[in-house]
Amino acid sequence: MAKLHRQIKKYLILVLASCFLTLLLSIPVRLAITSQQAPQPQAILMLGGLTGEREKFTAQFAQYYPNLEIWISSSINPQKVRAIFQAAGIPESRLNLDYSAVDTVTNFTTLVDKFQQRQIQHLYLITSDFHMHRARAIATIVLGSRGIIFTPLTVPSNAPQEPILSIIRDIVRSLLWVFTGYTGR
Repeated sequence: MAKLHRQIKKYLILVLASCFLTLLLSIPVRLAITSQQAPQPQAILMLGGLTGEREKFTAQFAQYYPNLEIWISSSINPQKVRAIFQAAGIPESRLNLDYSAVDTVTNFTTLVDKFQQRQIQHLYLITSDFHMHRARAIATIVLGSRGIIFTPLTVPSNAPQEPILSIIRDIVRSLLWVFTGYTGR
């Protein structure tokens, strides 16, 4: 009986590992297909900052792409955001402000369904230079699991790069979300 339990346990581990690897390997395939279907970004996603520099950069950048919607995830005060974009001549109708995220992982997990509903397959991803490595890792997993690609744009700063442990932690949290729907927050 104990031998049968060990065999079942081994089989279950093998099946789970196979499912995990299949999903992970499907992300690059989905991204390759999407890059052919949507070679140009269809929207802008800006991850909120504390100082307003990302918002100013995004508003200036958005002037060159007047047909793209702008998604802003957990930024500074909404009135300040609107004022920055208004000063740049960006109509409020282009703005999608979302304040449901509490961290970088949830910046993506709270919006990915909305992007899919609007059939957005390619985004400009804007965040600070010190934050981009972590944002790219998370975006590749979360957005990539839904076949959404991104083109990164960095906002210059004087801040040091984020620690590798933060990036690894959020990669694990992103994988947790892909498999369970929970971010581990």
